[in-house]
Amino acid sequence: MVDELRNTFGERLDHTLTLGSTDESPLVVIGHGVTANKDRPFLQALSTALAAVGIASLRFSFSGNGDSEGRFEDSTVSKEVQDLGCVLDAFNGLDRPLAYAGHSMGAAVGVLRAASDTRISVLVSLAGMVHTKDFAQRKFGGQRPGDSLMWDKPECPLSQAWVDDMAKIDTVVELGAEIHVPWLLVHGDADTVVPLRDAEDIRSKALDRPELVVLEGVDHVFADSGTERMTRAVVPFFERVFGHR
Repeated sequence: MVDELRNTFGERLDHTLTLGSTDESPLVVIGHGVTANKDRPFLQALSTALAAVGIASLRFSFSGNGDSEGRFEDSTVSKEVQDLGCVLDAFNGLDRPLAYAGHSMGAAVGVLRAASDTRISVLVSLAGMVHTKDFAQRKFGGQRPGDSLMWDKPECPLSQAWVDDMAKIDTVVELGAEIHVPWLLVHGDADTVVPLRDAEDIRSKALDRPELVVLEGVDHVFADSGTERMTRAVVPFFERVFGHR
């Protein structure tokens, strides 16, 4: 159905399509967080769980991440919002509901996209980042862009472009009021990367109050039993809003 995905810069976006029960099954596009890729174990588990109930999914790596083309140094939230738009473009004209589930920074990308893109009919934020400037300062404020690595990953240099973009966006909290589709927030209360208050803050601004599921004792990457508990929250939500059987 989708042989190749490219962004507006012509960079190929690595992706994995997991089929649903039919060609018209709802499709959930899944985006990862900062310094990650489409093959995080909990994202793969989500695709598998969705397929088990007949819902298709497409996991992709944002440009500059994983096996996608592009430079990691250019992987800003703003560029990833464009990447997501290009992924959605690939399904224009198809008669199937589209949803987006984003993790961490990928959730901030989802909020920015869904606030203005009506093709996203359902939104899920997994450990969703809301206050981007605060995140950059808390996690990388003591490091020098151009000289430092993000979480000591050689493939993830800290760039001035990323720092500047996080500061310019500052927060997506006010965009909560612009989201008018079914929306689920899933967050662990043991998350030390993106605190639970991010989810609580954006929920408080949303006019169409999204559902919030707090997973006790679960961290940022849904480790151990957190993955199963996350999928048990997300999959029934999609089944309900899609009216899927």
